[in-house]
Amino acid sequence: MLSHGGFVQLLVTRIYRWARADQRRCTLRFLAMGNSSSNHLGIPPAKGPSAVGCTDFMMDHTAHGSFFRLYYPCQETEKAEKPDWVPSREYFNGLADFMKINRTLSEKIFNYLFGSFKIPASLDAPFKSNEKCPVVIFSHGLGAFRTLYSAVCADLASHGFIVASVEHRDESASATYYFREKTESERACKRVPKKSATAQDNLVKEWMYYRTLQHGESEFPLRSKQVKQRADECILALDKLTAINSGTPVQNVLQTQFDWTTLENSMDLCKIAVMGHSFGGATAIEALCKEVKFKCGIALDAWMFPLDDETFPRVKQPIFFINSEKFQWAGNISRMKKLDSAVIQRKMITIRGTVHQSFPDFTFLTGNWIGKMMKLKGEIDPEIAIDLSNKATLAFLQRHLGLEKNFNQWDPLIDGEDDNLIPGTNVTVLQSSI
Repeated sequence: MLSHGGFVQLLVTRIYRWARADQRRCTLRFLAMGNSSSNHLGIPPAKGPSAVGCTDFMMDHTAHGSFFRLYYPCQETEKAEKPDWVPSREYFNGLADFMKINRTLSEKIFNYLFGSFKIPASLDAPFKSNEKCPVVIFSHGLGAFRTLYSAVCADLASHGFIVASVEHRDESASATYYFREKTESERACKRVPKKSATAQDNLVKEWMYYRTLQHGESEFPLRSKQVKQRADECILALDKLTAINSGTPVQNVLQTQFDWTTLENSMDLCKIAVMGHSFGGATAIEALCKEVKFKCGIALDAWMFPLDDETFPRVKQPIFFINSEKFQWAGNISRMKKLDSAVIQRKMITIRGTVHQSFPDFTFLTGNWIGKMMKLKGEIDPEIAIDLSNKATLAFLQRHLGLEKNFNQWDPLIDGEDDNLIPGTNVTVLQSSI
């Protein structure tokens, strides 16, 4: 399952085995030594000219509603709060369930490794942009959730984009949640005066965890069903942003401090893209097939397995595949090449020295040799890798969304013109397999 996007499974499983062997003291000393090899652990700040804000949005409260982390250009504030990278311990529990290990011990391990990190964006900061913002909908990988790609999403926002990072409710996230209405008995237990009651007072948070394959169950039917739901959730997020842009009043179940009315007429809804990593890459392609409002797509190290063959000829928009050097294999690349077109631009590059985990934030949060041992880092500096990916993405978005920016300075990266890039793929694919 690791090759399909469960990108922390190897890390925690190995540490967990060490810790279970009653070597906990030695384990923590070992981890500390690994992390001390770098004094600059943390998610890198965005490189664009705008400060970045973020907030969470959920509407409606059920499992069928929309849930996403929004990144946007914001006003600079002196005492801006940076949100926790992992929003709550239930996400650690979800990762433990995903890997079939003990929740209590794994939570301690995760807290030790990752619990102190913050996202490089200001929580609920006021929106500010001098022009209408193009929109990107982002889809996470298998076993991930909405906050794990902040180095990608925040960088786009710093260059003027509004980015909605969807948290999927198809049971492919390690954990997510929604709200259900309280039963009569639950309401009776906690009486709230009517004058002070809010909509959330009548709701109970319900957690939804990763769904494992059952013994003997075929994987494709499940993943095919999930990728279709994921694409629908990307489209629903776009629908919610469209309503917000039109000035339609919204009721965010999460009751954040962010003023959603400031986003009225803030978005250029003629300039919309969809993007994702791994399972999210396949989701981006499925979303392109389902929704023509997405003008182009970027697939980061896409896992193509979940897509039906009939999807490929129905995708009419430009696609940019940005691959890692170590994850891809001939069968996966051959499915990417089914999208090749003589009339629609389909581009592919591979970043040298990268692994599948070079795109999520995990790659920045462990010391160098532990990161390499656990395959969270490749041979390339992770900041160089993500910078190449982000700049190539911006150039592609300018080209296909018709942006009037300076992102075309990075056009050569789209064709792999850099010492750290491979044009196309490093994988040999027989023509007969395409």
